[in-house]
Amino acid sequence: GAVGTITALILVMFLVGDGKTPNYQPLFVAVSAIMVIALVVIVTKVDENKMVNERITLEKEWGIEDEDEEETAEGGKLPKDVKRSLIFILLSVAFWYMAYNAVTSAFSKYATEMWGMNGGSFAGALMVASVGALVSFVPVGIISSKLGRKKVILFGVAVLAASFGTGYFFKEPTFAINIVFFLVGVAWASINVNSYPMVVEMCKGSDIGKFTGMYYTFSMSAQVLTPVLSGYFLE
Repeated sequence: GAVGTITALILVMFLVGDGKTPNYQPLFVAVSAIMVIALVVIVTKVDENKMVNERITLEKEWGIEDEDEEETAEGGKLPKDVKRSLIFILLSVAFWYMAYNAVTSAFSKYATEMWGMNGGSFAGALMVASVGALVSFVPVGIISSKLGRKKVILFGVAVLAASFGTGYFFKEPTFAINIVFFLVGVAWASINVNSYPMVVEMCKGSDIGKFTGMYYTFSMSAQVLTPVLSGYFLE
């Protein structure tokens, strides 16, 4: 995901023209081509049924019991405290996606109006954030296993807020803004590495698809709503 974002931002830098109304068509064509290539690779190279059969075979060899046979409390329903935690984590997912998306959606406009950037030059700062996330994913996972996911998420939320708050004080783009956006990436990784596992750990193995669906319903709905809502406030 991070590599895809970096690729897209590089394309923004080279394919988006200058001027008051930049031409984004080459960018859309290039990203669409990458998506088609990715789809072809998945369809032709990934044999999902074969992989599932291999997993089942390995589980039998290793004596792993099917999680579906384990009953949760209250006749298969989530206990009340777990259900409450699930609701709060899903709401949290929606809110921090709204916060992050509100900034990134309007950043090109902000960079153009406030910092005088032209064309796709604004993509450099966002790319630094993506690189910050990319190099942080594995270390954050290791740290989270030692300190706990909730603490690392709270750290990420605090750093994200502080970084975006610091960005407000820059009246023009300087090298220091790259440090701020790198920290944005570290913070975003600290949140995202931990939020999805926290959701799916609350369910049985057979329900991972359902809980994954809930996670993405909240995160994607937030990203659909945010540009409209933040645009209204900007107006």
